[in-house]
Order: sequence, then C-alpha cells, then structure tokens
Amino acid sequence: MNFTRKISLLATLALLCHFNIFGKTRFEWTPALQDAYRKAISLRLDSTAADLATIRQKDPDNLLALHVENYVDFFRIYLNEDEAEFRKLEKNRDKRLAKIEDEGDPKSPYFLFLQADIRLQWALARLKFEEYSTAFFETNKAFKLLTKNAEKFPHFMPNKKDLGILHSITGTIPGSYKWAVDWLSSLEGTLEQGRAEMEEVVNYAKKNDFVYEDEVYVYYAYLLLHLGKEKEQEEAWEFLQTVELSPAKNPLACFVKANVALRTDRGDEAIKILENRPSSKQFHTFFYLDYMLGVAKLQRLDKDADVPLLRYVENFKGKNFIKDAYQKLAWHSLLQNDRKGYDKYMSLCKSKGYTIVGNDRSASEAAKSGEVPVLELLKARLLFDGGRPQRAYDLLKNKKPGDFFAKKNQMEFAYRMGRITHKLNRHSEALKFYQQTIDLGKDETWY
Repeated sequence: MNFTRKISLLATLALLCHFNIFGKTRFEWTPALQDAYRKAISLRLDSTAADLATIRQKDPDNLLALHVENYVDFFRIYLNEDEAEFRKLEKNRDKRLAKIEDEGDPKSPYFLFLQADIRLQWALARLKFEEYSTAFFETNKAFKLLTKNAEKFPHFMPNKKDLGILHSITGTIPGSYKWAVDWLSSLEGTLEQGRAEMEEVVNYAKKNDFVYEDEVYVYYAYLLLHLGKEKEQEEAWEFLQTVELSPAKNPLACFVKANVALRTDRGDEAIKILENRPSSKQFHTFFYLDYMLGVAKLQRLDKDADVPLLRYVENFKGKNFIKDAYQKLAWHSLLQNDRKGYDKYMSLCKSKGYTIVGNDRSASEAAKSGEVPVLELLKARLLFDGGRPQRAYDLLKNKKPGDFFAKKNQMEFAYRMGRITHKLNRHSEALKFYQQTIDLGKDETWY
C-alpha cells in the first residue's frame, strides 16, 4: 500500500470515528457514575466535579457523565442565583445536547431521555432569571422528547419520572390559560395522570435498585405538597416518614422535609430538622435553609429568630427572598419593642433585593405603604402561619374590632379570628368573624 493510500485510509478512519460510526459511546450507570450522581443530589458538588474529571479520563465514551455534569451546573445556578455564572455555564448545555445527539445511540432509552432531562433542568434555571418564554419552549421541547421516548420505551422508569411531573403541572393550569398552552405547545395531561405515573415510579424505586430513588421521593413529596389540597399535603408528610431521606446528611432532603413540615403545621419539627442540617464544607452552601429557619423561629416568636435571617441577607448574593427577609427582620425588631430596628430593616427592604417572587413583592408593597403592623395582630398572624392556632386564639380571644383604631386593623382582627377559629373547628365563631370582615369591608379593598 503506497503512502498516499495509507494517508487516505487514516483520514477516513478518523472521520468515521468522529461521527461515531463504530458506536463506541454508550449510556451506562457504572458504579463510579452512580456514586458521582448521588454526591450531586446531596449537593457535594465540588466532590462530584472532581469525580467526573477522573471519569472523563478513564471512561470518556460514557455519555451518562454529561447527565451528571448537568446536575452539578443546575444546582450551582439554582442555589447561587448568580446571573454571570448562569451565562457562563449555559454554554455547557448546547455542548452536551450536541454530543448526545451526534454520538448517542438512538436505540437506547437514554438517548431522548437525557436530552429532555437536560432541557428541563435548564428550563427551571431560566425561571430564576425571568426567562419565562425560553423556559416555556424548553419545557415544551422536553415534553415532546419524553412523549416520543415513552412510545418507544413504555416501561422505561426514568422517563416516567419526568413525564409524571409535567403531566401533573399541566393538569393544574387554570382553564382561562389553557387555550394559550394548547395553542403554543404540545403540553397535555392531568394531575391524576401525573400522580399515577409518579406513584408507579415510587413503587418501582422501593422494590428495585433504582439510581433515581431519592430524587423520585423528593418529586413525589413536592407533588403532593404543592399540587394537592390539605389532605394531600398531610400525605406528603406521611410519605416522607416511610422513605429513607436523611435531612442530617443531605441538605436537599433537609430542605424538602422542613418545607413539608412548615406547610403541614409542624413548625417545631421544621426547626429541629433545620438546626440539624449538614454543616460540613463538603456540601454546597444552601443559604435558603437559613431563611427557612429564621421564618420558622419567627413564627414561634423566638427571640433569636433574627440570627439565621441576618446570616441569609449578609451572605446570600442571589435575587430572591431578600426583601422578604428584611421585612421579617423588621417584624422581629417590632416584637422586641425596637422601633428603630424596625424602621432600619423596612428601609433596607425598599432598597435591597428584587421583586420576582410573590413574597418579595408583598414585602416591597408593605415597605412602600409605611404602615406599621399592630403588635397583637402581627403575633397572631405569625403564630397562626406557624401552625399554632390555639396560641393565636388565646392572644386575641378577649379583643373586639372596636379595640383597634384604624378600620383596616379592625378588619384584620375579624379576618384573623375567622381564620383562627376556622382552623380550631369553632365553626359558628368562624362564620361570625368572616361575616364581620365582609360587613366591615364592603366598601374597602382589604380582606
């Protein structure tokens, strides 16, 4: 064989390898990749990144490494809320998708699933930076990929994990917006359908060695908590008692369990969970847990509720819950009879943070109004929100609307007592207070 033919053959071989004609790449959950994934979802992100660097050297053809890499980027963006970091890491998304599409085996159930899952994670990340349209169309593309994959591989459980969430969310879209979703996307599904799919995956995870086990438990608990009614929210707490999620070893598990505890009137349990969260530097910093702890302690009227809230505003460099945290610090000052502290924190509430989430918008509006809460009503509100309706009732039971000077405060008293007595199953009293609120507010915009 002459030299020219050898060069031509080598060039052809190189080209064939570039386009992966020989199918060297694969999707395989090796023990090393499984360990890296578990580290990622327990927020040991630096350790995960180090493991992935080793895996890329020893096992460069395993495309599932791209999947785990995307988890690391997603958690960094979602927890840090740093737009510069988001823009920098966003380039990785296109590279990963291109590599999977170009080199992955279309006959594998992971081929379409990974493309969809990566898109879903970036859709969630985009919401942090108000890229709502791009997130919507990214979600729609993921839904199409997952639906196609379900047709090809109807029993592939990882696919059901993502489709279950999307079907559930789509099923809760109000009718007044449904036409827009139908017009602009292929999204469809019902809450019942999504829940049935998630329950199928949960049951599978309990009986089999399923790499996404902990992730599925988190999703299912959140599905019950946010998309269901009071009965389903209680089921979320009961479900978390039956699975092995360790809040003391995993900040993500801590977040989920504490969140469910707070939403199901278990404030003391939430405080206990949050105070025992992992504190080692091996875990990625999760400042929102400080915010949660501060709110939970404030709702119990703890004198040290300001400590975790101050840690949050002083250390977190992201966008959300900053204004709300300053309002909570102002309330704490008011509870300690510190009016100067209240004014200082409400001033910071005006000047710091953003108004992306509802809590921050409400805090901002309260700061602009200049209205100072009435101490007894504020205490009752906090105690009730923290799941302590009896303490709130005892605080206000000897009061009446006329004890409050401003009409808005009279209405708030009636409204608060309606909510409190309703929660305590004192229904005749609740009806009286609700009616009193309506009568007082017939010409007003409050309550």
